[in-house]
Amino acid sequence: MGFSDADMMGRGGKTGSGRMSSESQENQMRRERLRKLALETIDLNKDPYFMRNHLGTYECKLCLTIHTNEGNYLAHTQGKRHQQNIARRIAKDAYESAGPQAAMGAAKPGRAKTAKVGRPGYRVTKQMDPETKQHSLLFLIDYPEIEEGLQPRHRFMSAYEQRVEPADRNYQYIIVAAEPYENIAFKVPNREIDTNASKFFTNWDRDNLTFTLQIHFKNKPEGQGMRPPPPPPPGMPPPSHPWLC
Repeated sequence: MGFSDADMMGRGGKTGSGRMSSESQENQMRRERLRKLALETIDLNKDPYFMRNHLGTYECKLCLTIHTNEGNYLAHTQGKRHQQNIARRIAKDAYESAGPQAAMGAAKPGRAKTAKVGRPGYRVTKQMDPETKQHSLLFLIDYPEIEEGLQPRHRFMSAYEQRVEPADRNYQYIIVAAEPYENIAFKVPNREIDTNASKFFTNWDRDNLTFTLQIHFKNKPEGQGMRPPPPPPPGMPPPSHPWLC
Protein backbone atom coordinates (compact mmCIF):
# COMPACT_ATOMS: atom_id res chain seq x y z
CA MET A 1 0.00 0.00 0.00
CA GLY A 2 1.46 3.38 -1.05
CA PHE A 3 1.37 6.75 0.71
CA SER A 4 -0.01 9.97 -0.66
CA ASP A 5 1.60 13.39 -0.40
CA ALA A 6 -0.82 14.22 2.39
CA ASP A 7 0.28 11.14 4.33
CA MET A 8 3.93 12.14 3.93
CA MET A 9 3.20 15.66 5.19
CA GLY A 10 1.37 14.24 8.19
CA ARG A 11 4.36 12.07 9.00
CA GLY A 12 6.74 15.05 9.01
CA GLY A 13 8.41 14.38 5.66
CA LYS A 14 7.98 15.47 2.09
CA THR A 15 8.24 13.92 -1.33
CA GLY A 16 11.82 13.22 -2.48
CA SER A 17 13.43 13.59 0.98
CA GLY A 18 14.27 9.93 1.51
CA ARG A 19 17.94 10.24 0.40
CA MET A 20 18.52 13.41 2.43
CA SER A 21 17.06 11.72 5.50
CA SER A 22 19.32 8.70 5.11
CA GLU A 23 22.44 10.88 4.69
CA SER A 24 21.51 12.87 7.78
CA GLN A 25 21.08 9.67 9.76
CA GLU A 26 24.44 8.37 8.54
CA ASN A 27 26.19 11.58 9.58
CA GLN A 28 24.53 11.44 12.97
CA MET A 29 25.54 7.82 13.43
CA ARG A 30 29.12 8.63 12.39
CA ARG A 31 29.32 11.47 14.90
CA GLU A 32 27.97 9.19 17.60
CA ARG A 33 30.60 6.55 16.81
CA LEU A 34 33.36 9.17 16.95
CA ARG A 35 32.01 10.50 20.23
CA LYS A 36 32.03 7.05 21.82
CA LEU A 37 35.50 6.34 20.51
CA ALA A 38 36.77 9.67 21.84
CA LEU A 39 35.22 8.98 25.25
CA GLU A 40 37.15 5.71 25.42
CA THR A 41 40.52 7.00 24.18
CA ILE A 42 40.83 10.72 25.04
CA ASP A 43 41.57 12.13 28.49
CA LEU A 44 39.93 15.55 28.68
CA ASN A 45 42.13 16.52 31.61
CA LYS A 46 45.09 16.58 29.21
CA ASP A 47 43.31 18.54 26.48
CA PRO A 48 44.73 22.13 26.52
CA TYR A 49 41.69 23.49 24.66
CA PHE A 50 38.99 21.95 26.88
CA MET A 51 37.37 24.25 29.47
CA ARG A 52 34.26 24.10 31.63
CA ASN A 53 32.73 27.52 32.17
CA HIS A 54 30.67 28.91 35.05
CA LEU A 55 27.41 28.03 33.27
CA GLY A 56 28.14 24.32 33.37
CA THR A 57 28.74 24.05 29.64
CA TYR A 58 31.99 23.20 27.88
CA GLU A 59 34.10 25.38 25.61
CA CYS A 60 36.75 24.79 23.01
CA LYS A 61 39.35 27.52 23.54
CA LEU A 62 40.86 26.86 20.14
CA CYS A 63 37.70 27.15 18.05
CA LEU A 64 35.71 29.33 20.49
CA THR A 65 32.72 26.98 20.44
CA ILE A 66 30.31 26.00 23.28
CA HIS A 67 29.08 22.45 23.95
CA THR A 68 26.39 21.11 26.24
CA ASN A 69 28.27 17.99 27.38
CA GLU A 70 31.60 16.23 27.16
CA GLY A 71 30.44 13.88 24.45
CA ASN A 72 29.41 16.79 22.26
CA TYR A 73 32.80 18.44 22.81
CA LEU A 74 34.65 15.21 21.96
CA ALA A 75 32.65 14.87 18.76
CA HIS A 76 33.68 18.41 17.90
CA THR A 77 37.36 17.56 18.40
CA GLN A 78 37.08 14.90 15.71
CA GLY A 79 35.54 17.30 13.23
CA LYS A 80 37.18 19.05 10.29
CA ARG A 81 37.11 22.55 11.82
CA HIS A 82 38.93 21.55 15.00
CA GLN A 83 41.54 19.53 13.12
CA GLN A 84 42.25 22.41 10.73
CA ASN A 85 42.66 24.85 13.64
CA ILE A 86 45.09 22.48 15.33
CA ALA A 87 47.15 22.28 12.12
CA ARG A 88 47.21 26.09 11.88
CA ARG A 89 48.30 26.42 15.51
CA ILE A 90 51.14 23.90 15.01
CA ALA A 91 52.33 25.75 11.91
CA LYS A 92 52.16 29.11 13.72
CA ASP A 93 54.15 27.81 16.71
CA ALA A 94 56.80 26.37 14.38
CA TYR A 95 57.09 29.67 12.51
CA GLU A 96 57.40 31.73 15.68
CA SER A 97 60.11 29.47 17.10
CA ALA A 98 62.29 29.12 13.99
CA GLY A 99 60.40 30.54 11.02
CA PRO A 100 61.54 34.21 11.00
CA GLN A 101 65.23 33.31 11.14
CA ALA A 102 64.83 30.69 8.45
CA ALA A 103 62.81 33.10 6.29
CA MET A 104 65.45 35.81 6.61
CA GLY A 105 68.15 33.33 5.72
CA ALA A 106 66.21 32.22 2.65
CA ALA A 107 65.49 35.79 1.56
CA LYS A 108 69.13 36.85 1.84
CA PRO A 109 71.35 33.97 0.76
CA GLY A 110 74.37 36.26 0.36
CA ARG A 111 77.83 35.73 1.73
CA ALA A 112 77.93 35.23 5.49
CA LYS A 113 79.37 38.04 7.57
CA THR A 114 82.85 37.47 8.93
CA ALA A 115 84.36 38.75 12.15
CA LYS A 116 86.17 42.07 11.82
CA VAL A 117 89.93 42.07 12.41
CA GLY A 118 90.34 45.77 13.11
CA ARG A 119 91.66 48.66 11.05
CA PRO A 120 94.29 48.18 8.35
CA GLY A 121 97.67 49.91 8.44
CA TYR A 122 98.07 52.92 6.15
CA ARG A 123 100.41 55.73 5.12
CA VAL A 124 99.42 59.13 3.74
CA THR A 125 101.88 61.33 1.83
CA LYS A 126 101.28 64.96 0.82
CA GLN A 127 102.74 65.89 -2.55
CA MET A 128 102.73 68.71 -5.10
CA ASP A 129 103.13 68.44 -8.86
CA PRO A 130 106.18 70.58 -9.78
CA GLU A 131 104.74 71.42 -13.20
CA THR A 132 101.08 72.18 -12.45
CA LYS A 133 101.58 73.14 -8.77
CA GLN A 134 98.64 70.91 -7.88
CA HIS A 135 98.46 69.51 -4.37
CA SER A 136 97.95 65.76 -4.12
CA LEU A 137 97.54 63.02 -1.54
CA LEU A 138 98.93 59.49 -1.82
CA PHE A 139 97.27 56.73 0.27
CA LEU A 140 98.92 53.33 0.80
CA ILE A 141 96.76 50.85 2.74
CA ASP A 142 97.88 47.33 3.71
CA TYR A 143 95.39 44.44 3.75
CA PRO A 144 97.45 41.31 4.58
CA GLU A 145 94.38 39.31 5.70
CA ILE A 146 91.86 40.40 3.07
CA GLU A 147 89.37 37.72 2.05
CA GLU A 148 90.40 35.69 -0.97
CA GLY A 149 88.99 36.95 -4.25
CA LEU A 150 88.18 40.44 -2.95
CA GLN A 151 89.82 43.79 -3.51
CA PRO A 152 89.35 47.09 -1.64
CA ARG A 153 86.64 49.53 -2.67
CA HIS A 154 86.50 53.28 -2.13
CA ARG A 155 84.09 56.17 -2.48
CA PHE A 156 83.82 59.86 -1.67
CA MET A 157 81.41 61.03 1.05
CA SER A 158 80.25 64.55 1.77
CA ALA A 159 80.43 65.99 5.27
CA TYR A 160 76.64 65.90 5.46
CA GLU A 161 76.41 62.12 4.87
CA GLN A 162 78.55 61.09 7.84
CA ARG A 163 77.23 61.05 11.43
CA VAL A 164 80.51 60.79 13.35
CA GLU A 165 81.31 64.47 13.80
CA PRO A 166 79.58 67.80 13.12
CA ALA A 167 79.26 68.54 9.42
CA ASP A 168 81.83 70.96 8.02
CA ARG A 169 81.40 71.95 4.40
CA ASN A 170 85.11 72.66 4.11
CA TYR A 171 85.90 68.94 4.21
CA GLN A 172 84.91 65.70 2.52
CA TYR A 173 85.76 62.06 3.25
CA ILE A 174 87.29 59.15 1.35
CA ILE A 175 85.91 55.79 2.57
CA VAL A 176 87.89 52.60 1.90
CA ALA A 177 86.40 49.17 2.64
CA ALA A 178 87.70 45.59 2.44
CA GLU A 179 86.47 42.53 4.35
CA PRO A 180 87.21 41.48 7.04
CA TYR A 181 88.72 44.85 8.02
CA GLU A 182 86.79 47.78 9.43
CA ASN A 183 86.04 50.64 7.07
CA ILE A 184 88.41 53.59 7.33
CA ALA A 185 87.80 57.21 6.37
CA PHE A 186 90.22 59.99 5.42
CA LYS A 187 89.18 63.60 5.98
CA VAL A 188 90.42 65.76 3.10
CA PRO A 189 89.73 69.35 1.94
CA ASN A 190 86.45 69.80 0.10
CA ARG A 191 88.08 70.88 -3.12
CA GLU A 192 87.34 69.73 -6.64
CA ILE A 193 89.16 66.49 -7.54
CA ASP A 194 91.03 66.29 -10.84
CA THR A 195 89.63 63.13 -12.47
CA ASN A 196 92.10 63.16 -15.34
CA ALA A 197 93.62 59.69 -15.85
CA SER A 198 97.09 60.99 -15.03
CA LYS A 199 95.89 62.72 -11.86
CA PHE A 200 93.54 60.13 -10.35
CA PHE A 201 95.11 56.72 -9.77
CA THR A 202 94.11 53.49 -7.97
CA ASN A 203 95.88 50.12 -7.87
CA TRP A 204 95.46 46.82 -6.03
CA ASP A 205 98.74 44.96 -5.63
CA ARG A 206 97.67 41.32 -5.26
CA ASP A 207 101.21 40.17 -4.46
CA ASN A 208 101.92 42.61 -1.61
CA LEU A 209 98.21 43.06 -0.71
CA THR A 210 98.53 46.84 -0.78
CA PHE A 211 95.91 49.26 -2.07
CA THR A 212 97.13 52.55 -3.57
CA LEU A 213 95.01 55.66 -4.14
CA GLN A 214 96.33 59.00 -5.35
CA ILE A 215 94.23 62.12 -5.90
CA HIS A 216 95.07 65.61 -7.18
CA PHE A 217 93.13 68.73 -6.28
CA LYS A 218 92.39 71.20 -9.04
CA ASN A 219 94.03 74.57 -8.68
CA LYS A 220 91.74 77.42 -7.77
CA PRO A 221 91.19 79.85 -10.66
CA GLU A 222 92.89 83.18 -10.25
CA GLY A 223 90.79 85.75 -8.47
CA GLN A 224 89.12 83.20 -6.15
CA GLY A 225 91.57 83.62 -3.30
CA MET A 226 90.67 85.14 0.04
CA ARG A 227 89.04 88.50 -0.27
CA PRO A 228 90.57 91.40 1.71
CA PRO A 229 88.48 92.71 4.62
CA PRO A 230 86.13 95.63 3.87
CA PRO A 231 87.38 99.16 4.64
CA PRO A 232 86.41 100.65 8.01
CA PRO A 233 83.45 103.03 8.19
CA PRO A 234 84.20 106.75 7.67
CA GLY A 235 85.77 108.38 10.70
CA MET A 236 86.97 105.11 12.27
CA PRO A 237 90.72 104.47 12.32
CA PRO A 238 91.93 101.21 10.74
CA PRO A 239 92.64 98.31 13.12
CA SER A 240 96.21 98.14 14.40
CA HIS A 241 98.36 95.06 13.78
CA PRO A 242 99.36 93.13 16.89
CA TRP A 243 103.00 93.01 15.91
CA LEU A 244 103.07 96.82 15.77
CA CYS A 245 101.59 97.29 19.23
